Amino acid sequence: MQAKKLYGFAFTTIFLLTTNSLSAQEVSGLDIMKLVDDLQRQSNDSSFNKMQLSSCKFGTKDRRIICADKPRVKALESVVKSYGPNLEDTKNITITLEPASERGIGMLSFNYDDPAKENETWLYLSALGRVKRIATGDSDEDTEPASLFGSEFTTEDTETGKISDYTYRILEDTLVAGRSVWKIEAIPGKERSKKTRYSRQIHYIDKERYVALRSELYDRYNKEVKRLIASRVELVNGNWLARSLTMMNLITNRLSNMAFVEINTGLDIDDDFLTQRTLTDVAFREAELDKLRQQVR
Repeated sequence: MQAKKLYGFAFTTIFLLTTNSLSAQEVSGLDIMKLVDDLQRQSNDSSFNKMQLSSCKFGTKDRRIICADKPRVKALESVVKSYGPNLEDTKNITITLEPASERGIGMLSFNYDDPAKENETWLYLSALGRVKRIATGDSDEDTEPASLFGSEFTTEDTETGKISDYTYRILEDTLVAGRSVWKIEAIPGKERSKKTRYSRQIHYIDKERYVALRSELYDRYNKEVKRLIASRVELVNGNWLARSLTMMNLITNRLSNMAFVEINTGLDIDDDFLTQRTLTDVAFREAELDKLRQQVR
């Protein structure tokens, strides 16, 4: 517990110093998005999280978005660790706990900040007993990025880094849910446009907390195809984090919500855990997960 408190204090100090320096000068869209990305990765460094992922067909009632059928609900555990001198790269492994029929299905992802290095993702299906390399947002294969556990989130939607692959422009200052935000347009560069499924993205960045409260994703015909809504933004261990992320697929009229039930940061995570062995070796995986569970009790 002491480690988590010290980590939160140090990170909050860095956050305040950085945001104050940005406030004191005219900032660009690139400056803002770099800070958002850096804070996201640093706040996830050495973290162990429990999530609930629910998906459903959606409709509207009294101008509110609601599930039109019974949601499919999954319980997940995720371990994330940042690497490099500036914590610019991340390794992330997520394991399904429930439903029982999907227990053990896992996904391992390596995200690199360097545009020259392609992100890597592997999926383990417990029923088949094998690991499969899957396409990511950086793949130039003629395939769609993989869905995360059957949800409307894809590997491209959740990756970090690759900020320099885009050009950014502040469109305006506006409000989202009563919060003052920058409305920022992101356009992929020549090489990135060959790999991404989106022609442009619009992000609404909270000016005080540097969290994307809303993102709009457009296809190559300039049609909005997805919308990401962040809510329950809370100060967790000294870091501003959205504990609820809802991805709406405007083509299929389906949505998925990722709710962070528990967020634990500043933990001691063995590098060997963030490997393919964790996907396939049940005894090893459970022993290492028990060590993490003991740290947060």
